[in-house]
Amino acid sequence: MPLTFALSFSENTGLGHRLEVFFLKKNVHEKQKLLMVVDNDHGLPFKRCCIYYMNSSMKNRFDLIIFDWDGTLVDSIDWIVHCLQTAGEQCGCGIPEAQAAKDVIGLCISNACSTLFPGVDEATLTRLVACYQQTYASRQAGRGDLFPGVYEMLLELKQSGYQLAVATGKTRAGLQKALQATATEDLFCITRCADETASKPDPRMVHEIIHHTQAANERTLLVGDSTHDLQMALNAQISSIAVSCGAHPEQVLQHYKPLLCLQQPTELLNIMRG
Repeated sequence: MPLTFALSFSENTGLGHRLEVFFLKKNVHEKQKLLMVVDNDHGLPFKRCCIYYMNSSMKNRFDLIIFDWDGTLVDSIDWIVHCLQTAGEQCGCGIPEAQAAKDVIGLCISNACSTLFPGVDEATLTRLVACYQQTYASRQAGRGDLFPGVYEMLLELKQSGYQLAVATGKTRAGLQKALQATATEDLFCITRCADETASKPDPRMVHEIIHHTQAANERTLLVGDSTHDLQMALNAQISSIAVSCGAHPEQVLQHYKPLLCLQQPTELLNIMRG
């Protein structure tokens, strides 16, 4: 490993020499592990070093990238929270706290509502789901709902030869509407929704995507913003990268052993470029 790497990405922290010594004394796997420890001890500058360090090992490592939708590609978490809170209020179940609502995002909507409003009967659950869906559909979706740069990232990844897929807790009707509104449908070779397979964190939708694409598990990467996404990746025995711009913060996502935790999904592009 050239010493210029340690100096180039130290971001003027004054600790470049310390990193340089680590690189000299450790083999490749130990470097990565030790740099992660330094990241935990010293914060963001070293996280960025670690991300750039891992670029070389990420390039050409994967053939298939499976994305979650809400909170990963689309900036929709606050709207979903509002819709869940509105459903609770209108159905007489109370208004849940914002983080409690975020915690169920990624599950299919019926599982999300039954978790968020435990003990409700079937009739009330049906009303909660219907109210949520009605409120959610009241807002016009468009390409502007994507996180900045996401469309361009997906286009470049596809043109670079990656197979791209979506695994979401949305219904098929909901995802189709979103794909059309964002003009992204043609970028994905397959999409799977919770109402046509098992809800996250069951790995069934990942297995179905892998079967369709004929990708190997070890050549498959899942990118998601929630614990349900990352637990599904663990259950499917595939690698994952977390993004902290959605339902759950980095300190929570790290418990699910992602390769990296990015602040924004578009950071993935530099990693895959190598």
